[in-house]
Amino acid sequence: MKRKGRPVHGWVIVDKPLGLTSTQCLAKVRRLTDAAKAGHGGTLDPLATGILPIALGEATKTVNWVMTAGKTYRFTVRWGEATETDDTEGAITQRSDVRPDRAAIEAMLPSFVGEIMQRPPAYSAIKVDGQRSYDLARKGEMLELAARPIRIDALRLIDCPDPDHAVFEVDCGKGAYVRALGRDFALSLGTYGHITVLRRTRVGRYDEKAAFSLDSLEELCQKDAAHAYLLPIETALDDIPALVLTGPQADRLKHGQPIKIALTAPGLPPEGELLVMADGKPVGLAERSADEVRPLRLFNL
Repeated sequence: MKRKGRPVHGWVIVDKPLGLTSTQCLAKVRRLTDAAKAGHGGTLDPLATGILPIALGEATKTVNWVMTAGKTYRFTVRWGEATETDDTEGAITQRSDVRPDRAAIEAMLPSFVGEIMQRPPAYSAIKVDGQRSYDLARKGEMLELAARPIRIDALRLIDCPDPDHAVFEVDCGKGAYVRALGRDFALSLGTYGHITVLRRTRVGRYDEKAAFSLDSLEELCQKDAAHAYLLPIETALDDIPALVLTGPQADRLKHGQPIKIALTAPGLPPEGELLVMADGKPVGLAERSADEVRPLRLFNL
């Protein structure tokens, strides 16, 4: 018999442990919370740790907004060795005796900030002729994927603990591969490199302060303390202007009917997406065009 689960709605911010896939983490959270529906807001590699936002119930309708949000990662590059996977999982393919010093590393960073072109790792989820690149790579077909535009908002050199390693922090947009960033840092400095440690510390507005380990989450679920870990659906939509409606207006929108608002409504853009609220609760997402607001995605709460 198919598992149904409870109508739990909101976001759980998990601190994903090392070695677990994002799908495994999602399955565990869904089991702990007994949620009827669940989805995650952006895959983390098994060798990465950190922020994995998990949507429960109607929050799954906002996953796309979280997946496109800015992210922050802290990572360590090991100089002098390239690997098949650009991290510690793959075999070493190239070696170099060159070790960049702190001054050279800091001078290199500005060239990677802004809109840049990046070649994704061969071991990635990008599809090539209908197949995942990592599946082809595992069969021995090491493809050189086409470079694509990504956005790097900021780069910081955190530490150089020894000549072989450097620790960085990056703020980036959707689609950036940190493994590729480490590889390209090394190449630009005349050596080889790969990532040895990778941790995501922020996704949109969700950071480490909001995150729970799976063990902590299990304890809270056993105490039935959902209020302690469950964040409201609308926290994923903080950067979308909010439109507050009366009960009757919200009912019209829920039935798929457009509503009229003043052209000069304070604090609202003349067009674009809006988060609709009524009685302190999220109604859904809507699209404004001049004085008309039409529903896009509605929440069944």
